[in-house]
Amino acid sequence: MEWTVDLNSDLGESFGHYVMGQDEAILHHVTSANIACGFHGGDHNVMRRTVRLAVEQGVALGAHPGLPDLLGFGRRSMAVEPEDVFNMTVYQVGALQSFAALEGKRLQHVKPHGALYNMAGKEPAVAQAIAEAVAAVDKGLILFGLAGSQLVKAGEKAGLRVAREVFADRTVQADGSLTPRNRPGACIEDPEQAVRRVVRMVKEGKVTAVDGTEVDIEADTVCVHGDDPRALAFAKGLRKGLEEQGIRVRRIGER
Repeated sequence: MEWTVDLNSDLGESFGHYVMGQDEAILHHVTSANIACGFHGGDHNVMRRTVRLAVEQGVALGAHPGLPDLLGFGRRSMAVEPEDVFNMTVYQVGALQSFAALEGKRLQHVKPHGALYNMAGKEPAVAQAIAEAVAAVDKGLILFGLAGSQLVKAGEKAGLRVAREVFADRTVQADGSLTPRNRPGACIEDPEQAVRRVVRMVKEGKVTAVDGTEVDIEADTVCVHGDDPRALAFAKGLRKGLEEQGIRVRRIGER
């Protein structure tokens, strides 16, 4: 049996003189880039530079729309109406599409960021607004969503191809949702542990929740957060570890 998986990272989250992450180095190890679109991170210069770097490395381009919250890095929930969510998604995806076009490329996917991603995972109205926005912009785009989430369901309902996402550097609850960052044990700090967990998710479709529950899971794409100081070590180790276990790492658009 052949196992394949996409490896993605959230990139382009620097802003002005504020530099975040190790984007250029990480791009050597991932297959898909989720590029911030200026709401939670990134700006017009960073967006274009990150697109260029990804294209140079043959990494697929994806929009990473978030809530309009630079101060909180898009990780704080906001009271937003479905119309707001639809329009802010269209706005951000369209901006990155234009930078991709400048390089003669098209976007492969869309993945919401932070609080918007978490809200879409549990709130059907938010999930539907995002999925409908992506479909309205380009029905050929792949929608990334947490495995088993409302976002995946909404994407399928909107006629989009979806990619079920798992996380190399985060733990999960018994219901399959990510452990909130403000709780102990939310993040995985050991790269070797991360590799073991991801290999099991890909090959067996299982992951152990923080309470010991065995959770069924589907893994089409694996995320490494680009803003984490350990991101480069995680991405490098994960790519190597997956390939050593006979798992082929390639862009989700090639599957």
